Amino acid sequence: MAWLDAHSTFDADSFTAPVIGLASILAEHDSGMHRHRRGQLLYTRQGCIRITLAQQLCLLPPSRAAWIPAGISHRAVMQQSVDYRSIYLVDDLCDELPPQVCVIEVSPLLRAVLEPMATAPFDTDWRRGKFAHLLGLCLSEIQDAVQQPMLLPLPQDKRLKPLLAVPECLPPALNVLEHQIGASSRTIGRIFQRETGLSYQQWRQQWRLMRAIELLATGRSLSYCAFELGFASDSAFIAFFKSMTGSTPGQWLK
Repeated sequence: MAWLDAHSTFDADSFTAPVIGLASILAEHDSGMHRHRRGQLLYTRQGCIRITLAQQLCLLPPSRAAWIPAGISHRAVMQQSVDYRSIYLVDDLCDELPPQVCVIEVSPLLRAVLEPMATAPFDTDWRRGKFAHLLGLCLSEIQDAVQQPMLLPLPQDKRLKPLLAVPECLPPALNVLEHQIGASSRTIGRIFQRETGLSYQQWRQQWRLMRAIELLATGRSLSYCAFELGFASDSAFIAFFKSMTGSTPGQWLK
């Protein structure tokens, strides 16, 4: 097991064991764009992680896990303090796991299994005894887990690069974006439909939801969230959040 601090380097691919575990609490950390030859399950116990992929933005709020298949380039950004666990699996253990990046609900059983797996010694024999049992349960729980809508497809059109340069900034209203990139609303709509499967308004609303969850998970107040996301009032923000998730921000936090 590696307990990683902010100044440590860690390369899961440098080990030979089929499973490598990692535990850490990091604050204001940016992994930079990288990839592994192993599949990675990244579980957030507390805090929130934003994962940037080539064509998607992924949010990992508390009590969720991201499955990142081998060879996928990604960048993990952790704001404030994030307590997380990670396990890295060799290829032959990933055959029955999702072939694409996804965010999953972490069941009580998966949560219980991940802790001893993430803190196991690097020389653990995963073919025998309780560790073989833990590994089997973990793989089964990942396969059966409910996937969460925490992935935002990113348009690749070069005219929209300024829109994506600062992912923390609220995307402009459609009429403002028209002037910024010199394209009509119809052209913008076609770009987003083709490259994300969403209209621009749908994409912007999904961005607002993911950013709202990120702000709430890092301890920001309701009023702060409403202001940052361009809502006229706290009640307007609450109504938006409930329409998107089925629960109020307070209910979601609980």
